[in-house]
Order: sequence, then structure tokens, then C-alpha cells
Amino acid sequence: MCGIFAYLNYMVPRSRGYIIDALIKALKRLEYRGYDSAGIAYDGDDNTCIIRNKGKVGALEKAVKAHNIDYDKEFDKHVGIAHTRWATHGIPSEVNSHPQRSGENNEFSVVHNGICTNYKDIKQFLLNKGYTFESETDTEVIVKMVRYFYETMKKDDGSDVDFRVIIEKVVHQLEGAFALVFKSSHYPDEIVAARRGSPLLIGVKSSSKITTDQIPILYDNQMTVNLSSSTTFRRNESTMNLFAEVDAEVEYYFASDASAVIEYTNRVIFLEDDDVAAVSNGALSIHRIHRSGSDPSHRDVATLKMELQQIMKGNFKAFMQKEIFEQPESVVNTMRGRIDFDNNTVVLGGIKSHIHDIKRCRRLIFIACGTSYHSTVATRQLLEELTELPVMVELASDFLDRRTPIFRDDVCFFVSQSGETADTLMALKYCKERGALNVGITNTVGSSISRDTHCGVHINAGPEIGVASTKAYTSQFVAIVLFALMMSEDRISMQSRRQEIIKGLQELPAKIKEILDMDNEIEQLAKELYQQKSLLLMGRGYNYATCLEGALKVKEITYMHSEGILAGELKHGPLALVDKAMPVIMIVMRDKVYSKCQNALQQVVARHGRPVVICCKGDTATAKEAFKAIEIPETIDCLQGILSIIPLQLLAFHVATLRGFDVDFPRNLAKSVTVE
Repeated sequence: MCGIFAYLNYMVPRSRGYIIDALIKALKRLEYRGYDSAGIAYDGDDNTCIIRNKGKVGALEKAVKAHNIDYDKEFDKHVGIAHTRWATHGIPSEVNSHPQRSGENNEFSVVHNGICTNYKDIKQFLLNKGYTFESETDTEVIVKMVRYFYETMKKDDGSDVDFRVIIEKVVHQLEGAFALVFKSSHYPDEIVAARRGSPLLIGVKSSSKITTDQIPILYDNQMTVNLSSSTTFRRNESTMNLFAEVDAEVEYYFASDASAVIEYTNRVIFLEDDDVAAVSNGALSIHRIHRSGSDPSHRDVATLKMELQQIMKGNFKAFMQKEIFEQPESVVNTMRGRIDFDNNTVVLGGIKSHIHDIKRCRRLIFIACGTSYHSTVATRQLLEELTELPVMVELASDFLDRRTPIFRDDVCFFVSQSGETADTLMALKYCKERGALNVGITNTVGSSISRDTHCGVHINAGPEIGVASTKAYTSQFVAIVLFALMMSEDRISMQSRRQEIIKGLQELPAKIKEILDMDNEIEQLAKELYQQKSLLLMGRGYNYATCLEGALKVKEITYMHSEGILAGELKHGPLALVDKAMPVIMIVMRDKVYSKCQNALQQVVARHGRPVVICCKGDTATAKEAFKAIEIPETIDCLQGILSIIPLQLLAFHVATLRGFDVDFPRNLAKSVTVE
């Protein structure tokens, strides 16, 4: 959802122009997360300057240029913060945009991703103390509370108050999920960040050698406070410098995800829930505000594998188009090093040590949202066939609403491209509390799901920037198929079937390329459909999930009503919608439900429907019944959904483009849904 970025340079001279450019550029890298307004805060000549704007980052950039700014002024030390906002409290507007401030003189400012669920109680407390509010946001309550504690603690103690201690005291009062980064004119060269339930990482760049790959976690003696208390913390002076030199030249980059920092550094620290990170005098320290017996003693300094060109469009019109055309490579990357086509063996290193426990489980439960959920629907039938275990697929929000019974001998899979999906993370917490074995399937190394599960699979699809997921879907599909193959490796009765599937996986990239070569044909179909108001997609068996995912792609980026329908339910209501004016796409493949799909096709034609049919190459019997046929390569039934979704991805892209919409940033949607 919201995007956070902050930049601190210490003993590294940077012009104000460089700093502002870095903030704006980072926000552009975070645009794909979805947003409706943006803003930055940097050091002005007298105090902190905050510039905010409703709309795109480009509009913010114009607003910045409209200010009379001395871009050449240099700073040896400086803190700048930036934000793209997704409205949750208060309409999209300049005053509701971030950074939010503590008052007119901008003493304290904050950027926030998440939701503070008890903000009304805190706001009332502050109103009673005489504080006033200019926005409708929960975030303003947080930064006003920082000011309250600063003023109260300074008056009570009479001496300087540690910036980090103030923030820790504030964080103790907050309920909900958040990532927060604070800047203050009282602490001009310091930055403090906190996280609970929303992602936050720190990039480190220095000309000095980093002397350690681990940052020790520090604790204060006092771990709890009450809002009404005037108690102050004792400062914990224990810290550890990353560098051999004192006052080393260093730059820190705080961000919601790695795409904003990879241009500058690949050395990062992923913060965990209830971490508070502070930089003072160029030294980074990480503190915990809650202590538990399972807490590690340090945070690792990780090395990102991502490269800058992976998050650039290249010659494509949009990231979504680029990612659709990357699928021949992305599915190979999902399989690389995991499948031996000569010996028909599959090894998923991330779950290898737990595979015996998984094989002995009561049932497999897959929990996800949106496109990730559809990938589990697409592979459920194969999992049931190869594992001979009960397989449940659950929408995370519904799973939580029902308080679904979970047992210690269940294995729960959490599927999420970002690894940060809020509902899926809450479901993970729910299952952990009940003792289940938890497995993550994500596309983001170091994400919350990948860290909080017992084991997992990284799908290796590469960065996905477009809000509408494409290559992550096909890579999730392949990853779950690999898991099913690994589970059935010792079942003699399954070996023939396994060999067919492995052969199908080997042929998959070439067949995907063959479909991508049909792009012009699909664009012509888009020209016939783009003015329609509704679209029905019908299929069954392995391709029911294709209809669900195809309908989601259409509604996400074209804003056309679309519905994925199980063809077996046609007579139970949906057939009433069919007439010569209703666009219908049907998926009819040569598999076990071929004759049933043919029957559904006949029913649509009999009601004067004009179905567009996606069918196998050479299937003349189906093609002649269709108003228009898109013939795609045939593969084994359980993998056909990987091929049949690609024409629908292309169709959605072209329809949205013809309608004049921004396919990478559809309205009201975010790439990473990090709040409920």
C-alpha cells in the first residue's frame, strides 16, 4: 500500500538538489504499490520544509519545482523523508498527505504505512491536553503524540531527551499495523524508525568497509509505559558501529521495499515486528520494545540479489506488458536447480528438511488472497491427485472471519507475491498459535512470510512492478506443481503421471513463447471488445481457476465488469445472462471435462451467444462452434492453465490500453496490500 522512503547522509556532502532528487526518484520506484498522494520533507534554511500534493509523483515533482529552493546548498549531514499515500483515514488531499507534522513549525514529521486502530482514543487524550488537528488522518495523531512526549519529558527531566526513547514511548501506545519513520528539527542528524506488521528495511552504503554482517539487538531496562505516566526511560548507550572507522562516511536508506534502495546499495537490514531502529552520529542501533524468549540476538546484514535493470521497463509500454513477456524466463527461473529432467526428480531445498513431516500431515491448507489464491485453486486438483491428502484452499480474510479450526498435524501454506499481504500474515499468526507447520510461498526474499514460516519456497519470478500480477501467478502455479511432484516421488503408482508432468514442464517455456507470438491476434480481439461493459469467462476442471484469474485481470485494469464462472453451474443462474449482446469467453481444452465444456458451449450458442473460445490447436470441432477461436498449444491437463491464462493477460492489457487507462497503476488498487 503506502510507500516509505528516507535518506540520511552522514559525513557525505550532498547538495539539497541531490537529496530532493533521491527522494522523488525513490517515490517513483514505489509507485507500483498504489497511492493517491505523495510528499517529502527536507531541511529548509530555517526549519523542516514539507511539500505534499494530491495525485501522482509527477505532480509532486512539479510542486517542488514551483518552490524557491536553493538546490546548491550542501549538507554534510541531513535527513529527508518521503511518502506515497494510500488513503485509509481521510480523503486524498494535500492536508491528509504525508509527511504529517506535529505543528506549524514542523518540529517533528513522520511517514507512515499501516493503520493505527486506537487513534481515536489517543486523539481524544491529546484534544483534552489542548492539541489541535488539521487533518483527518490517524498518522497526525502519532506525530502529535511525539510532540506531547517530547514536551512532557523535557519539562519533567529538564535535560536533553533521547529521540529514540520518545519514539519507543509512542510506539508502546499504538495498536494496529505500522511502519514509521520520524524526522525532527530538534534532532537534525538523527532518524528513528519503527515497525509492526508493515515492511521496512534499511539500506547501508559507505566508502568504509562494513566490518560485521550482524547488528546486535539492544534492550532497555524498562519495557512498558502508560500514556498517563510521566516516567522517562534510561538511555541505553550500548551500540555497535558497522564500520571500523569512527565517524565513517555513511548513507542510510529506509524503505518499504528493496526497489527503492537497489539503485544505491544491495546491503540491507530487514526490520522485524517491534524493532525500533535509530541512527545517531552516523551509528545505527536496533532496539526491541518487547522482549520474548525466542528473540534472536541480532539482525543480519543481507545482500540483495536484485539488479536495477530488473525494475526498469526497457522497450515495453508498461511494466505489466514487460512482465507478461518475461514469463518464458520466469517459469524457467522457478524451476532452475530444482528439477532434474533426465532423472525425473524434484528437490525444493527450502522445504526438504520438513518433507517427511508434511507427508504425515492430516491435510494441506493453502491460504492466500487475490491472484495468489487463484494459483492455489489452479493446482488443488493436482495436489489431491498426487498427495492423496485432503487439500483446502482458503481466502485469508474468510479463513480468519470463520476462525477455521486448525490442528497441530495440519500443514498450512501461505502464498503471497510480496510476502507482506496483511490478511495472509494475520492468518499465519493464527495458524502459528495453533501449532501447525507453516510453509511460505513468496517472491520476496526477507519478507515477513518468508521469515515467519517454518520453511518455504521462493518462486524466483523476479521483481513484479505492475499492480496486476502476471508472472508471479504462473511462477506460483509452477512452484506448487513442483511441490506436488516432490510429495509423490516415492509413489510407484504415480510415476507415469509424474513423468508426463515433468516433460510438460520442460516444454512449457517454448509453448509460452508461442502464445506470446499471438499478441497481434489478441490485440485485434481487444479492439472488438474494449467498448463492452461486461464480460463472462467460463470453464471447468483445471481451467476454472483460469476463468477466475482472467476475470480478475480484466476488472483490475480495464474497469469492465467481468466474472469467472464454473461452466458446470451454467444452468444454475449464469445462463440467464447469455444473449447475442453479452461477450462470453469460454475455455475448452482436450482434457477429462472436454465433453462437458463442449456441452456448455452448445448451450451458449443455443441462446444466441457469440462465444470467443480458447481451445487447443487443431481442435476444429470446437473452433467451428465459436464466434472466434484462439488456438493455443496443448500440454498435459494440469499445466494447461499456465498457457490458457496468457491470452487473457494480453487481452486485459490491450483492452485497458485501448480504453486509455494506466495499466500499471489501476485506480483504487495497490500492489502490496499491507493493511486490512
